[in-house]
Amino acid sequence: MPSNTTFTFELDNEPRLLVKHQAFPYQEEASDFVVGRDYAAVFHEQGLGKTKIAIDAGLEWLKRQQIDTILIFTKKSLVDNWKAEFKEHSYLQPSILSENSSLNYYVFTSPTRAVLAHYEVAKKEEKRLSMWLKSRRVAVFLDEAVKIKNPDSELTKTFIRLSRLFRKRVILTGTPAANRPFDVWAPVYFLDGGKALGSDFSAFKRATDIPKDLPNRDQIKAAYSKVLAGVQHQLAELSVRETKNGGRISLPRKEFLRIDCHWETTQFDLYRQVQEELRATIMKDGNLLQESEDNVLKRLLRLTQIASYPKLVDDAYAAEPGKFEPLYELITDITSKGEKAIVFTQFNDTCKWLKKQLKPFGTLMLSGTMPMGARTETINWFKKNEEDRVLVATTGAAKEGLTLTVANHVVFYDRGYSLDDYLQSQDRIHRVSQTRTCFVYNMLMADSIDEWIDALIEQKRLAAQLAQGDITDIEYRAKADYSFAEILRGILGS
Repeated sequence: MPSNTTFTFELDNEPRLLVKHQAFPYQEEASDFVVGRDYAAVFHEQGLGKTKIAIDAGLEWLKRQQIDTILIFTKKSLVDNWKAEFKEHSYLQPSILSENSSLNYYVFTSPTRAVLAHYEVAKKEEKRLSMWLKSRRVAVFLDEAVKIKNPDSELTKTFIRLSRLFRKRVILTGTPAANRPFDVWAPVYFLDGGKALGSDFSAFKRATDIPKDLPNRDQIKAAYSKVLAGVQHQLAELSVRETKNGGRISLPRKEFLRIDCHWETTQFDLYRQVQEELRATIMKDGNLLQESEDNVLKRLLRLTQIASYPKLVDDAYAAEPGKFEPLYELITDITSKGEKAIVFTQFNDTCKWLKKQLKPFGTLMLSGTMPMGARTETINWFKKNEEDRVLVATTGAAKEGLTLTVANHVVFYDRGYSLDDYLQSQDRIHRVSQTRTCFVYNMLMADSIDEWIDALIEQKRLAAQLAQGDITDIEYRAKADYSFAEILRGILGS
């Protein structure tokens, strides 16, 4: 119901609170869902226009005079994207909160209908934000809300403290169970204070973490799928989700191809050497030692580096690693068809090296070492320049907020352990503006840590799909496999 209240402030020139472009039906439904609630989650898959949904919902609240201001929190690298989206979809010109406290003063003391900020501003400006929120009615949208997935981080604690001061609260993410099902707890707690998923994160984490290498596997699988189905039911009460294969959206298909690679001799020797060292430190009598999972993963990262670019571990390495020739042949084939590709790696130094090695294809680079202005320039150039056919990027710099449908090929030269990184990165090309078949290539070194990572990501994906409502518990039980430790023992050569 529209409110009879008036704005707590008036602008000399009130902006038109109209949308510039008609939304797709599924976007209109999502916007209506959000508008009708004090808090909500939009879990639409990447590339389905969550930004448009948020702006439309905010405009509707403003038109109904239920709020005075829309406040968007996003990642620092995405602030410019949101500015462009506001210009594309509305007549609002948002003010910006940044690290500059002096300029922020003018935002806090001036009437404005829309404000953009990156997440870290909330920590720095918590006191002034709190006072500001008490003086006006603000609707907040947390873009890529998995940014606050860790309940122990100071950032998450800041948002939890501020949460009840917002008149409306919305979280946006295509990957709510970003890496493990328990990642959804903190963003949802920000919304409802524990009503849906409880107030005890430790208990929720124990219940929803993916089982590993357990006896009575069928019984464990059935019990675990029941827990995740319960999470799915709770999330459905406060969220809306649309997927690309839900039958309502016409997108070109996405094909996955595995590229098996073979070792260069020196590379293989280095891998075996480090493998033996790791086996001695994290295994005993054929079993994994009970040290923290984070420590184990950090140690295993060296094997991932050797399998892709050994120079990251041994500066004296001078040969051509085994993955490069298949990559070069693949890029040759793609570009010969007049098509573009994005090559993803986890590591800045690998990104630099690949850019140099792939120079004949007109290759650009996008990495975490580049300033924001240079990144924006690179992206714009890649989009408009036909001669530059390849973008080599780190997932950290290019996995979110970018529409790169000028390319229809994504190559993962190496991958980390994060499901979120993997899904977000590949969907830079598979979005509503894409018209061609999209190809996702995973490069795996034979008998290496790459194979374990491939299995790990698949099991994380299945658990996330069940928690998010994308598959049924029956489908989950048919596909899930908890043999991580068994696979890892094989990779380590025990």
